[in-house]
Amino acid sequence: MLLRAATVAVLLAVAPLQCGHTPEAELREDETPGDALWALAQRFHAEHRDEAERQTLEYLVERYPASRWFGPARDRLAALGGAGAGAAAAAGADGGG
Repeated sequence: MLLRAATVAVLLAVAPLQCGHTPEAELREDETPGDALWALAQRFHAEHRDEAERQTLEYLVERYPASRWFGPARDRLAALGGAGAGAAAAAGADGGG
């Protein structure tokens, strides 16, 4: 019983060392909301659904400025032109990426 209690105490003591950090965006294995939105925008692009692509990219830029896809989404919005380009430029000026 004492051995079991000591084992639990050791495991609890080192747990923060095992899972106490967030990996860099390029190294993440789990999909983030930004990843999912970028993939969705790419799908809309492949299907030539420009309005759906633009709206998805605008949402990504507005809601997930720390996403690794912020810069590419902002650039794609600028390439698409229209209303989204202004919003993307403003978000970029605010330091979103």
